[in-house]
Amino acid sequence: MTARLLLVRHGQTVWHAENRYAGLSDVALTDTGLRQAEELAGWVHQRSLSAPVHAVVSSPLERARRTAAPAACALGVTPAVHEGLREADFGWGEGRTLAEMRAEDAGLVEAFQRDAETGAFPGSEPPTAVAARVCEALRAVAAAHDGHTVLVVAHNTAFRIALCAMLGVPLGRYRLVLPRLENAAVTEIEVTGERTALRALNVPTAPGAGAAPHESPAAPAAAD
Repeated sequence: MTARLLLVRHGQTVWHAENRYAGLSDVALTDTGLRQAEELAGWVHQRSLSAPVHAVVSSPLERARRTAAPAACALGVTPAVHEGLREADFGWGEGRTLAEMRAEDAGLVEAFQRDAETGAFPGSEPPTAVAARVCEALRAVAAAHDGHTVLVVAHNTAFRIALCAMLGVPLGRYRLVLPRLENAAVTEIEVTGERTALRALNVPTAPGAGAAPHESPAAPAAAD
């Protein structure tokens, strides 16, 4: 059997304006982020009218749980939390901008941008560990909802690394292959046992945005 997972990055946070790396830091949503959570709820309600969404699962971090809550309410389900969906720990980079890190050690930043796996920030959770943890969580969600569709709300880097692992892309290239997942946009995958198919990427959920996959503009890859 097969499960459909609708992967959603949480709404905008207070660290977005400066593009600070938010891993395990539990930063709050902005007013825009709260609006995005409500827009996601409207989108998933409409989706469920023709293709039912049976469950909502989120990361334990507040920004993800707050984004997931209106959608769960719209669907009439109780949201579940999976610890394995938390964001990557950015170690030395946590809470900093790239400019701040370059000012301290430009070589470390260059190594990270060249290959995010071999050049991971000091003290950070290695991409291999992130991949193992998040892939295990996503496959557990899929197995628990075999034949159904689930909304899964978590994080930009955790999802991008897991997607690379599940689709056979080298982990060190996650920033190049998947520059960013947009806030409150939907990336849809189909999971059948150990096999994964990408069905849609960055589908916008704001009213009037349409349902076609969205091409992200060139921009720095936000990390939270």
